[in-house]
Parts: sequence; structure tokens; C-alpha cells
Amino acid sequence: MLFHKQHFICFCIEPPLRPNEGDNSCIPDGVYELKRSYSLEFGHHVRVLKVPERCGILMRAATAGNQDLKAAIMPVLQLEGMGKGSGSAEALHKVLMRMEAAGSASGPFFFDGHVCP
Repeated sequence: MLFHKQHFICFCIEPPLRPNEGDNSCIPDGVYELKRSYSLEFGHHVRVLKVPERCGILMRAATAGNQDLKAAIMPVLQLEGMGKGSGSAEALHKVLMRMEAAGSASGPFFFDGHVCP
């Protein structure tokens, strides 16, 4: 789950734990700083910073269910089973709008990385 200042924003799903295999595993438990980002490939998304032994972890909306999730974290509005959810684009929009509204006045956003079952 993603919270900001103890307010629930959305659920998050990601690939299952596979001893931190690059591009194929969830991030280790921990708290991670989030940064807004944009690329031509993914559009607006969020980067998860300073994940031990990993780089380039993204939080982004899925476009074809969970098929394109790979190593990214997918925000969702509703959980529909293990590693499945709906409302990904809307959930990402919620995250980005919350980050935009808070701006730098509230400091960085942090993600509680305890998302593996």
C-alpha cells in the first residue's frame, strides 16, 4: 500500500519475490523515496530511488493488465487477487497529483516497500 503522511493513496503490486533477481523480482522490504519522472516509453511515472543493488525501479501504470509489469511496481485502486488489480492509470494519476499538490514544501515522498507476500 502507498501512503503519504499516513493517508492511504492506493495499493501497489509487483512481481513476486525471487531473491532479488534483476528485472524479475520485487524490491526488498524498506522505505524508499519517490521521484516524479517522464519518458517517451512510459509517459508520466514515478522512480523508486536508492533500492539496494538495483536501479531503474519504476512505478507506472500497466497498459495490458499485468502483462507488461515486468520489474515495475504497478499502482492500482482495487486488488483483485494475488498480483492482480484494476484502475492502474487512475491510481498512478492519484499518486502524481498528490506529489504535485504537496510540492517540495512537504519534503520527499516515501514508499513503504513491504509489498511482498
